[in-house]
Amino acid sequence: MARIAALLLALLLGAAGASAQAKPPAGTPLTATDVEAWMDGFMPFALRRADIPGAVVVVVKDGHVLFEKGYGLADVATGKPVDPRATLFRVGSISKLFTWTTVMQLVEQHRIDLDADVNRYLDFRVPPRAGRPVTMRELMTHTAGFEEATRGIATQDPSDTTSLGAALARRVPARVFDPGTTPAYSNYGAALAGYIVERVSHERFADYVAHHVLSPLGMARSTFVQPLPPALAPGMAAGYVEGSGPPQPFEQVVWSPAGGLSITGDDMARFMIAHLDDGRLGGATILRPETARTMHAPALAVMPPLDQMALGFIGLDVNGRRVIGHDGATVAFHATMALYLDEHVGLFVAVNAMGRDGANRPLLKGVFQGFSDRYFPGPPPTLVRVDRPTALAHGRLFENAYATTRRPFSTFLAGAFLLGQFGVRVQDDGTIVVDGLDSLSGAPKRFRETARFLWSEVGGSDRLAVRLEGGRIMAFAHDEDPTELYQAIAPARSARLLLPLSGAALLVILVTVLVWPIAALVRRRYGVRLTLTHRQVAARRLTRTFGVVALAAAAGWAWVLSLLAPPNGIFLLDHHMVGIHLVQLLSIVGLPGGVLVALFAFAIALRSPSPWWSRGWTGLVVFAFAALTWAAWVGQLLSFGTDY
Repeated sequence: MARIAALLLALLLGAAGASAQAKPPAGTPLTATDVEAWMDGFMPFALRRADIPGAVVVVVKDGHVLFEKGYGLADVATGKPVDPRATLFRVGSISKLFTWTTVMQLVEQHRIDLDADVNRYLDFRVPPRAGRPVTMRELMTHTAGFEEATRGIATQDPSDTTSLGAALARRVPARVFDPGTTPAYSNYGAALAGYIVERVSHERFADYVAHHVLSPLGMARSTFVQPLPPALAPGMAAGYVEGSGPPQPFEQVVWSPAGGLSITGDDMARFMIAHLDDGRLGGATILRPETARTMHAPALAVMPPLDQMALGFIGLDVNGRRVIGHDGATVAFHATMALYLDEHVGLFVAVNAMGRDGANRPLLKGVFQGFSDRYFPGPPPTLVRVDRPTALAHGRLFENAYATTRRPFSTFLAGAFLLGQFGVRVQDDGTIVVDGLDSLSGAPKRFRETARFLWSEVGGSDRLAVRLEGGRIMAFAHDEDPTELYQAIAPARSARLLLPLSGAALLVILVTVLVWPIAALVRRRYGVRLTLTHRQVAARRLTRTFGVVALAAAAGWAWVLSLLAPPNGIFLLDHHMVGIHLVQLLSIVGLPGGVLVALFAFAIALRSPSPWWSRGWTGLVVFAFAALTWAAWVGQLLSFGTDY
């Protein structure tokens, strides 16, 4: 992916210089001719290198479509090209902006109160946390405190008729953060908001959006209906993991308000124009101007001065410009949308494949950053920095393991998210590097402290800020995603400790189990009798039996982890719940039970005339079972739940 990202960056820079003159400090004038020349110099070759069949690009300005064009193929098998007016793309979480728009319509009508308990509108109950309910404002800013939940979010079965309400009522995710305090992006929260729209309006969500957003704006080739209506289905682009591979089945998003929209580029232009013009398009009005401005204004300042959440929109400020928007993704489709509020400009880009090694991400990010730098450049960066001793001291405070707030906390998938922890490292020059946070070139970003506990990207525009408690860094955030924080992980729960410790523990248990039959064969070969008491024999057999169970549980969790592999892991777990329950049972029995029998064996060994190395190994086995049990406890693997 790094090679692809570096190539895409080079292409962007080359495309930026493809016009007749270099970019002046004020920015290249934004014209249809220049945008087309710039995009034509970048998109076709970038799509081929990334193994993405097709894309659509739309730019609006001052209430009109400035540029819209399809690149590549909507369907590889038929050779059908992308048409910005006729080809539908899935846009994933950009759908949420339509959901939030419908919410604000009902707020205008005093039918929804942003600060009321959402249980007022529901036919099932969302439990309080710390005595406080969930409000719509918290849903819109992703601060309701929900853990990450995915079970039931989508299906590839077109016959699945699970209603939105039934899907959401089946299990309310645990609330793991106090409301209003911690951003943790939540698909469930957005889907819940859409269901409230259903309940309040007495219309099915897809119908309400059609009647009150799509139809007034003339968006005739867009829908939340799934599977697609017969009139729109022929226009749907095929989705791929890689363009050279087979097409993916149509993804039916059961939590449709969170990601179920299918739309053409031309229709997205209408939606962007309406929001840029404070809720109006021509003679149609979907929001009052004051309501639209409220949606677009900063609504949550968790870590100033970083980018903030608006009401549903994500702050994407770049080059000193006020920019809001959203990214979106399904398995196959990926998109980004940005509104440059003061410039009255909107940008939308969508692709119909993940691409080779996830190349969609640098491609979409590169188009947004390249477009911003070309047409709306910022002032030259100021080279302010704190002194090196202070930077080194603060950087050492930063060194730790971290995990996103957008993760499962109470389900068995918490164990998989141990693998998602990452580290922050301080360099000799006082800069810091965040593992996995890479620039467009694919190289790790370096951040220099430019104000007290504020770090700025070297050669870029990203920034880091931290939350301090008692002189310790408890969490940090960065500009590119204000919808989540990254929490410091206690050493005893860190993957840097638990993963190697678990590996060593499994090795000890494996050796213990293998020695059992090997020693028996050796004794039989040489006619040596085992002179042990009945209690010693029982202790050894129990220890090795529970060792086999523990090893089987570990193998089972490795199998579950393999099911999560992209692209279709999200759809597979439900089909293997019997096997997952068996693995859970093995864990519950084998690990805590193993601790008990190993302690029993150790106690017997201490009272027997066994050699020191035998007693020492028995003690090591106790430690191995205890280490695995602790890791399983941290990863929520010692439960029998079916939710994830």
